[in-house]
Amino acid sequence: MKSENDSRIAEFLLLEFSEDLDRQSFIFVLFLFMYLVAVLGNLLIILATISDPHLHTPMYFFLSNLSLVDIALVTTTVPRMLVNMQTQSKVITYKECLTQMYFVMLYGMLDVFLLTVMAYDRFVAICHPLHYMVIMNPRLCGLLVLGSWVTSVLHAFLENIMALQLAFCEDVEILHISCELKQLIQLACSDTLPNNMVMYFSAVLVGGGPLAGILYSYSKIISSICGISSTQGKYKAFSTCVSHLSVVSLYYCTGLVVYLSSAAARGSWLSSVATVMYNVVTPMLNPFIYSLRNKDIKRALEAFFVHNKEFSRTKEFP
Repeated sequence: MKSENDSRIAEFLLLEFSEDLDRQSFIFVLFLFMYLVAVLGNLLIILATISDPHLHTPMYFFLSNLSLVDIALVTTTVPRMLVNMQTQSKVITYKECLTQMYFVMLYGMLDVFLLTVMAYDRFVAICHPLHYMVIMNPRLCGLLVLGSWVTSVLHAFLENIMALQLAFCEDVEILHISCELKQLIQLACSDTLPNNMVMYFSAVLVGGGPLAGILYSYSKIISSICGISSTQGKYKAFSTCVSHLSVVSLYYCTGLVVYLSSAAARGSWLSSVATVMYNVVTPMLNPFIYSLRNKDIKRALEAFFVHNKEFSRTKEFP
Protein backbone atom coordinates (compact mmCIF):
# COMPACT_ATOMS: atom_id res chain seq x y z
CA MET A 1 0.00 0.00 0.00
CA LYS A 2 1.46 3.33 -0.98
CA SER A 3 1.49 5.97 1.75
CA GLU A 4 1.74 9.67 1.34
CA ASN A 5 2.90 12.26 3.81
CA ASP A 6 -0.31 14.28 3.64
CA SER A 7 -3.79 14.24 5.08
CA ARG A 8 -5.21 12.72 1.91
CA ILE A 9 -3.73 9.29 2.58
CA ALA A 10 -5.80 6.76 0.67
CA GLU A 11 -6.71 4.25 3.35
CA PHE A 12 -6.25 2.93 6.88
CA LEU A 13 -6.14 -0.59 8.30
CA LEU A 14 -8.61 -1.57 11.01
CA LEU A 15 -7.00 -4.34 13.06
CA GLU A 16 -9.46 -6.43 15.04
CA PHE A 17 -8.62 -8.54 18.05
CA SER A 18 -7.11 -11.63 16.50
CA GLU A 19 -5.41 -12.80 13.33
CA ASP A 20 -6.33 -16.42 14.07
CA LEU A 21 -9.16 -17.56 11.75
CA ASP A 22 -10.78 -19.79 14.39
CA ARG A 23 -10.86 -16.95 16.89
CA GLN A 24 -12.13 -14.59 14.23
CA SER A 25 -15.05 -16.92 13.59
CA PHE A 26 -15.91 -16.86 17.29
CA ILE A 27 -15.55 -13.04 17.42
CA PHE A 28 -17.73 -12.70 14.30
CA VAL A 29 -20.55 -14.76 15.85
CA LEU A 30 -20.18 -12.93 19.17
CA PHE A 31 -20.38 -9.45 17.65
CA LEU A 32 -23.21 -10.43 15.32
CA PHE A 33 -25.15 -11.72 18.32
CA MET A 34 -24.46 -8.55 20.34
CA TYR A 35 -25.46 -6.37 17.39
CA LEU A 36 -28.76 -8.19 16.83
CA VAL A 37 -29.57 -8.13 20.56
CA ALA A 38 -28.76 -4.41 20.76
CA VAL A 39 -30.92 -3.52 17.75
CA LEU A 40 -33.83 -5.80 18.70
CA GLY A 41 -33.79 -4.78 22.38
CA ASN A 42 -33.75 -1.06 21.64
CA LEU A 43 -36.43 -1.46 18.96
CA LEU A 44 -38.66 -3.14 21.55
CA ILE A 45 -38.16 -0.19 23.90
CA ILE A 46 -39.19 2.22 21.14
CA LEU A 47 -42.12 0.00 20.18
CA ALA A 48 -43.36 -0.15 23.78
CA THR A 49 -43.21 3.61 24.27
CA ILE A 50 -45.02 4.32 20.99
CA SER A 51 -47.75 1.69 21.33
CA ASP A 52 -48.78 2.33 24.95
CA PRO A 53 -50.46 5.72 25.68
CA HIS A 54 -49.50 5.34 29.36
CA LEU A 55 -45.84 5.60 28.33
CA HIS A 56 -46.30 8.91 26.51
CA THR A 57 -44.47 10.73 29.28
CA PRO A 58 -41.21 12.74 29.32
CA MET A 59 -39.22 9.89 30.91
CA TYR A 60 -40.14 7.40 28.20
CA PHE A 61 -39.82 10.02 25.48
CA PHE A 62 -36.17 10.50 26.46
CA LEU A 63 -35.68 6.74 26.84
CA SER A 64 -36.99 6.05 23.32
CA ASN A 65 -34.63 8.71 21.95
CA LEU A 66 -31.73 7.06 23.81
CA SER A 67 -32.68 3.70 22.30
CA LEU A 68 -32.81 5.20 18.81
CA VAL A 69 -29.34 6.72 19.23
CA ASP A 70 -27.97 3.41 20.58
CA ILE A 71 -29.23 1.61 17.46
CA ALA A 72 -27.48 4.20 15.30
CA LEU A 73 -24.26 3.92 17.33
CA VAL A 74 -23.88 0.14 17.02
CA THR A 75 -24.88 0.30 13.33
CA THR A 76 -22.09 2.80 12.71
CA THR A 77 -19.37 0.39 13.86
CA VAL A 78 -20.36 -3.28 14.02
CA PRO A 79 -21.66 -4.02 10.47
CA ARG A 80 -18.46 -2.62 8.91
CA MET A 81 -16.37 -4.76 11.26
CA LEU A 82 -18.39 -7.88 10.39
CA VAL A 83 -18.05 -7.24 6.65
CA ASN A 84 -14.28 -6.79 7.01
CA MET A 85 -14.00 -10.06 8.92
CA GLN A 86 -16.02 -11.96 6.31
CA THR A 87 -14.06 -10.55 3.38
CA GLN A 88 -10.73 -10.81 5.27
CA SER A 89 -10.15 -7.16 4.41
CA LYS A 90 -8.98 -4.66 7.00
CA VAL A 91 -8.97 -1.66 4.70
CA ILE A 92 -11.11 1.41 5.32
CA THR A 93 -10.69 4.44 3.08
CA TYR A 94 -9.74 7.85 4.41
CA LYS A 95 -13.19 9.31 3.69
CA GLU A 96 -14.98 6.30 5.20
CA CYS A 97 -12.79 6.53 8.31
CA LEU A 98 -13.58 10.21 8.87
CA THR A 99 -17.28 9.61 8.21
CA GLN A 100 -17.37 6.74 10.70
CA MET A 101 -15.47 8.79 13.26
CA TYR A 102 -17.96 11.67 12.84
CA PHE A 103 -20.98 9.49 13.54
CA VAL A 104 -19.30 7.65 16.43
CA MET A 105 -18.62 11.01 18.09
CA LEU A 106 -22.09 12.32 17.22
CA TYR A 107 -24.02 9.39 18.66
CA GLY A 108 -21.64 8.94 21.60
CA MET A 109 -22.10 12.58 22.62
CA LEU A 110 -25.85 12.34 22.07
CA ASP A 111 -25.94 9.47 24.55
CA VAL A 112 -24.18 11.63 27.13
CA PHE A 113 -26.54 14.58 26.66
CA LEU A 114 -29.65 12.39 26.71
CA LEU A 115 -28.50 10.75 29.94
CA THR A 116 -28.05 14.24 31.40
CA VAL A 117 -31.54 15.25 30.30
CA MET A 118 -32.91 12.06 31.86
CA ALA A 119 -31.16 12.92 35.15
CA TYR A 120 -32.85 16.34 35.08
CA ASP A 121 -36.17 14.62 34.41
CA ARG A 122 -35.71 12.40 37.49
CA PHE A 123 -34.69 15.44 39.54
CA VAL A 124 -37.92 17.27 38.65
CA ALA A 125 -40.06 14.14 39.18
CA ILE A 126 -38.68 13.47 42.68
CA CYS A 127 -37.90 16.97 43.96
CA HIS A 128 -40.89 18.80 42.40
CA PRO A 129 -43.53 16.11 41.85
CA LEU A 130 -46.52 18.47 42.01
CA HIS A 131 -45.10 20.66 39.22
CA TYR A 132 -43.63 17.83 37.15
CA MET A 133 -46.04 17.95 34.19
CA VAL A 134 -45.94 21.75 34.15
CA ILE A 135 -42.14 21.94 34.11
CA MET A 136 -41.53 18.93 31.83
CA ASN A 137 -44.02 20.04 29.19
CA PRO A 138 -43.79 18.76 25.58
CA ARG A 139 -42.18 21.99 24.37
CA LEU A 140 -39.34 21.81 26.91
CA CYS A 141 -38.80 18.09 26.22
CA GLY A 142 -38.56 18.78 22.50
CA LEU A 143 -36.13 21.66 23.06
CA LEU A 144 -33.91 19.54 25.32
CA VAL A 145 -33.65 16.78 22.69
CA LEU A 146 -33.14 19.32 19.88
CA GLY A 147 -30.43 21.09 21.89
CA SER A 148 -28.70 17.75 22.45
CA TRP A 149 -28.70 17.06 18.71
CA VAL A 150 -27.44 20.53 17.74
CA THR A 151 -24.62 20.50 20.30
CA SER A 152 -23.54 16.98 19.34
CA VAL A 153 -23.57 17.76 15.60
CA LEU A 154 -21.46 20.90 16.10
CA HIS A 155 -19.01 19.11 18.39
CA ALA A 156 -18.50 16.18 15.99
CA PHE A 157 -18.16 18.63 13.06
CA LEU A 158 -15.47 20.63 14.89
CA GLU A 159 -13.47 17.50 15.73
CA ASN A 160 -13.69 16.29 12.11
CA ILE A 161 -12.54 19.65 10.76
CA MET A 162 -9.54 19.47 13.08
CA ALA A 163 -8.83 15.87 11.98
CA LEU A 164 -8.77 17.00 8.35
CA GLN A 165 -5.68 19.06 9.16
CA LEU A 166 -3.69 16.01 10.24
CA ALA A 167 -0.98 14.51 8.03
CA PHE A 168 -0.24 10.78 8.12
CA CYS A 169 2.95 8.91 7.28
CA GLU A 170 3.63 5.20 6.90
CA ASP A 171 1.99 3.79 10.02
CA VAL A 172 -1.75 3.75 9.29
CA GLU A 173 -2.84 0.80 11.45
CA ILE A 174 -5.79 1.54 13.73
CA LEU A 175 -5.81 -0.93 16.60
CA HIS A 176 -9.55 -0.73 17.14
CA ILE A 177 -12.78 -2.02 15.63
CA SER A 178 -13.59 1.47 14.31
CA CYS A 179 -12.00 4.82 13.57
CA GLU A 180 -11.50 6.71 16.84
CA LEU A 181 -10.33 10.31 17.14
CA LYS A 182 -7.64 9.50 19.71
CA GLN A 183 -6.22 6.75 17.48
CA LEU A 184 -6.05 9.06 14.44
CA ILE A 185 -4.24 11.74 16.44
CA GLN A 186 -1.71 9.17 17.64
CA LEU A 187 -1.12 8.02 14.05
CA ALA A 188 -0.46 11.51 12.70
CA CYS A 189 3.08 12.62 11.92
CA SER A 190 2.20 16.33 11.84
CA ASP A 191 1.79 18.66 14.80
CA THR A 192 -1.04 17.26 16.92
CA LEU A 193 -0.95 19.83 19.73
CA PRO A 194 -4.02 21.78 18.43
CA ASN A 195 -5.97 18.53 18.01
CA ASN A 196 -5.05 17.30 21.49
CA MET A 197 -5.98 20.65 23.00
CA VAL A 198 -9.38 20.68 21.26
CA MET A 199 -10.02 17.01 22.10
CA TYR A 200 -9.26 17.34 25.80
CA PHE A 201 -10.93 20.73 26.15
CA SER A 202 -14.10 19.44 24.49
CA ALA A 203 -13.93 16.25 26.59
CA VAL A 204 -13.86 18.38 29.75
CA LEU A 205 -16.53 20.79 28.47
CA VAL A 206 -19.07 18.48 26.80
CA GLY A 207 -18.19 15.44 28.90
CA GLY A 208 -17.49 16.99 32.29
CA GLY A 209 -20.31 19.53 32.01
CA PRO A 210 -23.05 16.91 31.64
CA LEU A 211 -21.43 14.79 34.36
CA ALA A 212 -21.54 17.79 36.71
CA GLY A 213 -25.21 18.24 35.83
CA ILE A 214 -25.94 14.58 36.57
CA LEU A 215 -24.08 14.70 39.89
CA TYR A 216 -25.90 17.90 40.89
CA SER A 217 -29.28 16.39 39.99
CA TYR A 218 -28.59 13.29 42.06
CA SER A 219 -27.29 15.28 45.02
CA LYS A 220 -30.69 17.01 45.10
CA ILE A 221 -32.50 13.71 44.53
CA ILE A 222 -30.68 12.00 47.41
CA SER A 223 -31.40 14.98 49.64
CA SER A 224 -35.12 14.74 48.77
CA ILE A 225 -35.20 10.97 49.28
CA CYS A 226 -33.61 11.33 52.72
CA GLY A 227 -36.45 13.68 53.63
CA ILE A 228 -39.08 11.01 52.89
CA SER A 229 -40.34 9.54 56.15
CA SER A 230 -41.43 6.05 55.06
CA THR A 231 -38.95 3.35 54.02
CA GLN A 232 -41.28 2.20 51.25
CA GLY A 233 -41.44 5.75 49.88
CA LYS A 234 -37.66 6.02 49.88
CA TYR A 235 -37.32 2.69 48.06
CA LYS A 236 -39.93 3.63 45.46
CA ALA A 237 -38.29 7.00 44.77
CA PHE A 238 -34.77 5.57 44.50
CA SER A 239 -35.84 2.55 42.39
CA THR A 240 -36.84 4.92 39.58
CA CYS A 241 -33.20 6.08 39.40
CA VAL A 242 -31.35 2.76 39.62
CA SER A 243 -31.55 1.95 35.90
CA HIS A 244 -30.41 5.42 34.89
CA LEU A 245 -27.50 5.36 37.34
CA SER A 246 -26.38 1.97 36.00
CA VAL A 247 -26.30 3.22 32.39
CA VAL A 248 -24.53 6.46 33.39
CA SER A 249 -21.84 4.45 35.21
CA LEU A 250 -21.29 2.21 32.19
CA TYR A 251 -20.98 5.12 29.74
CA TYR A 252 -18.72 7.31 31.82
CA CYS A 253 -16.42 4.56 33.10
CA THR A 254 -15.73 3.19 29.61
CA GLY A 255 -15.65 6.65 28.00
CA LEU A 256 -13.08 7.92 30.48
CA VAL A 257 -10.85 4.93 29.78
CA VAL A 258 -10.98 5.56 26.02
CA TYR A 259 -10.53 9.34 25.93
CA LEU A 260 -9.04 10.59 29.18
CA SER A 261 -7.08 7.85 30.91
CA SER A 262 -3.36 7.72 30.29
CA ALA A 263 -3.75 3.93 30.26
CA ALA A 264 -5.62 4.19 26.98
CA ALA A 265 -2.47 4.51 24.93
CA ARG A 266 -2.12 3.28 21.41
CA GLY A 267 -2.21 -0.48 21.24
CA SER A 268 -3.53 -0.82 24.78
CA TRP A 269 -5.71 -3.90 25.31
CA LEU A 270 -7.64 -1.94 27.95
CA SER A 271 -8.43 0.81 25.46
CA SER A 272 -9.72 -1.70 22.88
CA VAL A 273 -11.95 -3.43 25.42
CA ALA A 274 -13.27 -0.08 26.68
CA THR A 275 -14.10 0.96 23.11
CA VAL A 276 -16.09 -2.24 22.59
CA MET A 277 -17.87 -1.67 25.91
CA TYR A 278 -18.71 1.91 24.98
CA ASN A 279 -19.78 1.33 21.38
CA VAL A 280 -21.34 -2.15 21.52
CA VAL A 281 -21.88 -3.67 24.97
CA THR A 282 -23.50 -0.67 26.66
CA PRO A 283 -26.11 -0.12 23.89
CA MET A 284 -26.83 -3.86 24.09
CA LEU A 285 -27.30 -3.79 27.86
CA ASN A 286 -29.46 -0.64 27.99
CA PRO A 287 -32.74 -2.39 27.07
CA PHE A 288 -32.14 -5.06 29.71
CA ILE A 289 -31.23 -2.51 32.37
CA TYR A 290 -34.33 -0.43 31.69
CA SER A 291 -36.83 -3.21 31.02
CA LEU A 292 -35.95 -5.87 33.62
CA ARG A 293 -36.89 -3.56 36.49
CA ASN A 294 -39.60 -1.67 34.62
CA LYS A 295 -43.09 -3.09 34.95
CA ASP A 296 -44.59 -0.43 32.67
CA ILE A 297 -42.45 -1.48 29.68
CA LYS A 298 -43.08 -5.17 30.34
CA ARG A 299 -46.83 -4.55 30.48
CA ALA A 300 -46.75 -2.45 27.31
CA LEU A 301 -44.86 -5.14 25.37
CA GLU A 302 -47.16 -7.90 26.62
CA ALA A 303 -50.23 -5.87 25.63
CA PHE A 304 -48.73 -5.14 22.20
CA PHE A 305 -47.96 -8.78 21.41
CA VAL A 306 -51.29 -10.02 22.78
CA HIS A 307 -53.14 -7.43 20.70
CA ASN A 308 -51.23 -8.39 17.54
CA LYS A 309 -51.81 -12.09 18.21
CA GLU A 310 -55.55 -11.53 18.55
CA PHE A 311 -55.57 -9.32 15.47
CA SER A 312 -53.82 -12.05 13.45
CA ARG A 313 -56.38 -14.59 14.60
CA THR A 314 -59.33 -12.38 13.58
CA LYS A 315 -57.79 -11.94 10.12
CA GLU A 316 -57.19 -15.65 9.83
CA PHE A 317 -60.69 -16.62 11.01
CA PRO A 318 -63.08 -13.76 10.17
